[in-house]
Amino acid sequence: MSDVLALMDEWGPERVVCVSDTRTGMRGVLVIDNTARGMGKGGMRMSPAVTVAEVARLARVMTYKWAGADLFFGGAKAGIAADPAAPDREAVLRSFVRALAREIPSRYVAGLDMGLTERDAAIVQDELGDRGAAVGTPHALGGMPYDELGVTGFGVAEAADAAAAHAGTSLRGARAVVQGFGAVGHAAARRLDELGAAVVAVSTAHGALHDPDGLDVGRLLALRAEAGDAAVREYGGGRLLETGAELRLPADVLVPAALQDVIDARTAAAVQAKIVVEGANLPTRPDAQRVLAARGVTVVPDFVANAGGVVAAGFAMDARYSAFRPDPDAVFAAVSAKMRENTARVLAAARDRGTTAHEAAVALAQRRVRAAMELKGRWRR
Repeated sequence: MSDVLALMDEWGPERVVCVSDTRTGMRGVLVIDNTARGMGKGGMRMSPAVTVAEVARLARVMTYKWAGADLFFGGAKAGIAADPAAPDREAVLRSFVRALAREIPSRYVAGLDMGLTERDAAIVQDELGDRGAAVGTPHALGGMPYDELGVTGFGVAEAADAAAAHAGTSLRGARAVVQGFGAVGHAAARRLDELGAAVVAVSTAHGALHDPDGLDVGRLLALRAEAGDAAVREYGGGRLLETGAELRLPADVLVPAALQDVIDARTAAAVQAKIVVEGANLPTRPDAQRVLAARGVTVVPDFVANAGGVVAAGFAMDARYSAFRPDPDAVFAAVSAKMRENTARVLAAARDRGTTAHEAAVALAQRRVRAAMELKGRWRR
């Protein structure tokens, strides 16, 4: 209990719900961080390494992400300590959402995160008998499959383009490195390629594929559809490096879109890119952020850069009980506008105040959350 209490501060979390089931072996947690601006909304992840502290950190990121995008939902996150490749994954998922039937969807609406797919969102809806229980469902069920569409990665690339403009340069002809070639990374690489950047490296758990002259992104995407993470080995060109080496390659733009805490102070000192756009949640540690800022590296914080998914989720939340699907073209247009606007605002604030971009972004989000808390009488004076 003391460990859970240590997670709490003036912002939250408001609610931490741990559940388990001896029959399926399910163990999981829901953290609702702050609902001053709206009900809890955030992704649900499945990983053997899930911890309460990790989910709480991610729930706080969601609080800031919704507020930073100026959308009226609250920060929340759910995690299931299980192997997403296990044959009983569906039984474990169903057990988890049943255990949270009092929370979903009255206090929390599930989205998709690491280890879960659009089909899992459909299972959440089916298990609880409520279309409002989850967003991100497949197109065949009337949903907005934003992972399949690559909305978050698209937004990351749009943020990169805005960051380049802020730095007085352009993505056209720039060398880009993308760490992670999953739901976010592959879509970011595709959009970076469309915007004229040369994607010189991508990485998966199988290694980092590097070609200083630029990779054939279309070919890599086709290989990913066939071979998944092994696409970097099937490519047949370039040079395969150890995973992690891509963070230190010569490049203009670096997109860490894999796991959290991959860039510490030592790695930050070796980063050669002049622009870092955080596609993953929490990929840089605070000490690394200070090192990057001191070196003059432009950083777009995670909950600014990867907020395209929450913009799409906002559309999906509005359409949960509707007979009409959200228009993908309208979603992409809204994501582009929001990512570019927010990136420019945060980077300008960091420059004007002499802070890191993360500090500027957090300050913006906290001002909005605090205003809502004060109006509702939740802020302790």
